[in-house]
Amino acid sequence: MAKLPLSVCFISFNEEANMEKTLKSVADIASEIIVVDSRSTDKTVQIAEKFGAKVYSEDWKGFEKQKNSALEKCSQPWILSLDCDEVPDDALRHSIVGAVLSGACGGYVLSRRTFYAGKFLRFSWQPDRRLRLVKASAKPEWRGGDVHEYLHIEGETGRLEGELQHYSYKDIEDHMHRLVKYARLSAEMYRKNGRKMSFGRLIFNPPAAFLKKYILRLGFLDGFRGFLAAFSSLLYVFLKYVFLWELEMKNRDS
Repeated sequence: MAKLPLSVCFISFNEEANMEKTLKSVADIASEIIVVDSRSTDKTVQIAEKFGAKVYSEDWKGFEKQKNSALEKCSQPWILSLDCDEVPDDALRHSIVGAVLSGACGGYVLSRRTFYAGKFLRFSWQPDRRLRLVKASAKPEWRGGDVHEYLHIEGETGRLEGELQHYSYKDIEDHMHRLVKYARLSAEMYRKNGRKMSFGRLIFNPPAAFLKKYILRLGFLDGFRGFLAAFSSLLYVFLKYVFLWELEMKNRDS
């Protein structure tokens, strides 16, 4: 297959467990692979270079700024922005090829499905749609800060067939560590934006998050994995308000 006028870009830190699988899925269609690495201490850089990636070592600046740094280094007319733990399936690869060759829209939304505790979830964390394939001329830019960053473009978007397979968590412990990390980041963003801790939100929002994921979004059909996914949403919402309270107390004491 001839390579497309496509740059695929990543940010990375100690991603040796995921990097090879992900790069192998795009290496034969991408004219350029860009990796902005946050000074990994494992074999991430060596694996990326094995696939011909241009690797840039940079200090961590936060998700939004780090991803924008990767975007800025892309030289091809089309850009596919991926996380190191995301792998396009065959149907999505075919759709990406068609979209780049047709150029009908300024960007395309991809459907993502998470692999969790040994199995792909059918209902939990669905729908999960992300704008990832964009024209460079559409002025792509990551926005939203360091918790809910999103890719923005100028122009119309379409949707692609196929799925982005998301190998996000190594195990339950890894999931819990990341949950706490992102809950704290979310609390810091709330604090930065002037949002106050509310005891009412602390009481009602966590169970509401669970019911939404487990009942309304049919997470119960994923069995025990669906329960874990929904409970993690409850825990995440609870912790971000607790961390916000903690930040307010520290500020008050100082």
